[in-house]
Amino acid sequence: MDIPRPSNARAKMIRKIVFVAAAILLLAGLTLGLSRLRPAAPTVDKATVWTDEVKRGPMLREVRGLGTLIPEDIRWIAAQTDSHVDRIVLRPGDIVKPDSVILELSDLQLQREALDAEYQLKGAQADYANLKVQVNSELMNQKAVEAALRSDYEQAKIQHEVDEKLHAEGIGSDVTAKLSKVKEQQLGIRLQLESERTRVAADSTAARLQAQESRVAQQKALYQLKKSQLDALHVRAGIEGVLQLVPVEVGQHVTPGTNIARVADPKKLKAEIKIAETQAKDVTIGQKATVDTRNGVVNGHVSRIDPSVQNGTVTVDVSMDESLPLGARPDLSVDGTVELERLKDVLYVGRPVHGQSESTIGLFKLVDDGAEAVRINVKLGRSSVNLVEVMQGLQVGDKVILSDMSQWENFDRIRLR
Repeated sequence: MDIPRPSNARAKMIRKIVFVAAAILLLAGLTLGLSRLRPAAPTVDKATVWTDEVKRGPMLREVRGLGTLIPEDIRWIAAQTDSHVDRIVLRPGDIVKPDSVILELSDLQLQREALDAEYQLKGAQADYANLKVQVNSELMNQKAVEAALRSDYEQAKIQHEVDEKLHAEGIGSDVTAKLSKVKEQQLGIRLQLESERTRVAADSTAARLQAQESRVAQQKALYQLKKSQLDALHVRAGIEGVLQLVPVEVGQHVTPGTNIARVADPKKLKAEIKIAETQAKDVTIGQKATVDTRNGVVNGHVSRIDPSVQNGTVTVDVSMDESLPLGARPDLSVDGTVELERLKDVLYVGRPVHGQSESTIGLFKLVDDGAEAVRINVKLGRSSVNLVEVMQGLQVGDKVILSDMSQWENFDRIRLR
């Protein structure tokens, strides 16, 4: 006879639930563990990165820029009149002296005006000479009248004295004495009037001559102006140096004020350096500077700072304190370095590729004897051309990677091999 066995379905169900719960817990544990694992550190070739060690000591702050040599003494020559270019005598690069003729211009109207001014000057001079003779003759006639009247007065005076003496002795009559006295008084009055007329005539003569002299001077100044403009048609260098530019062609029409030539003294050159506007804020006039002409380094000083910013740069002029090396010439490309200040005791390191002064950046610091590098935040201070001050984040002896690590910016650790 068969005996029924007790059912084990409940036990199977419990075991199944336990197995499922265990599997879920195991899967959750694996997921949590994997989520906490750091991503694999990329490997970087040590030969492709640039590293530097943090140091403490003096640091020289400098800024650098590219530029060119330009002459300190430049003379632009402009056309003085409306004229045409007849001939180009000298070409750029020629050595010139102050009286060297560079261009020959022509202006027919100016030639006519100069001729007219010359004849007007001669006419004014002739009028002055004629007036001078005329007024001098009139003045001499007036002086002659005064002299004759003075003679009559002196004679009447003597006659009156004789008549008075004879009357006093009882020889002459009283009427005669009185008549001679009246005559003397009348001639005296007339002499005073003639003397005043002579003085007025002399003043009038001087005034008329002065007026004519002014007219002569005016005509002379006009003639000299036209003559100088006529002479300027032979365009001269004006200084000793090198002819740099002749921006006109034969037959070209030029108006007054048009620049037709440029002359410079090649012996006196200065460097015109372009410095980034972010670095130029500490540059001041008088600071020491050096200019690398690629044929020698020359010491100088900052002589001028352009107040405006163009294309993100500031123009700084550096005057030379030493003679330039052979081969230095205008428009030569040079490198300029300006010394800002000397910091005595600071923590510094080589300047990172993307490291700006007064900023906080992420740098990779070497650990495990250079086998790995970890990212840390570093606060930078004042910067120089190749160095930058370290304010926070690094210590003396730390080694950091300075080259561009932007392709690994999403990693906090890298391996070096």
